[in-house]
Amino acid sequence: MRKHKLAIVFCLAILILSVRVEAFQFLDATGKIHKLADYKGRWVLINFWATWCLPCLKEIPDLIALYENRKDIMVIGVAMDFSDPQVVMDFVHSMSITYPIVLGNREIASQLDDVSLLPSTYFFALDGKPAARQLGIISRESIETFIESRSIEKSISQGN
Repeated sequence: MRKHKLAIVFCLAILILSVRVEAFQFLDATGKIHKLADYKGRWVLINFWATWCLPCLKEIPDLIALYENRKDIMVIGVAMDFSDPQVVMDFVHSMSITYPIVLGNREIASQLDDVSLLPSTYFFALDGKPAARQLGIISRESIETFIESRSIEKSISQGN
């Protein structure tokens, strides 16, 4: 089990990225604007997904659990590649998604990267700096393991 967790941490560490911008501004489906600066002191997870993407659908319950059970994580879902916003919002309601949903497009996504695979998840650290990117499915366990590993690294670097 320990090797499995280390493998997950290693995979996430490999995906450390330097996003070309360290800020974003997303307007969610309720009209609220979300900016990275608004969430300083929290981990921020931006998840690009689509209603037709089976791996995306598999990770949604874990993202809901993270959003509802961890006050140190902000989750924002960006629905991509849709033709009717109402279909997306009906889907959000049917899946009981409680985190903010942005109706995305390439221009919105380009604030972070050229999103070419769904799902794609971008993770920002407590200080607002890019921490990791995951192309493909992500799980609650892998996210929590990553956060734990970063906390251990910080503790070691501070000499604790």
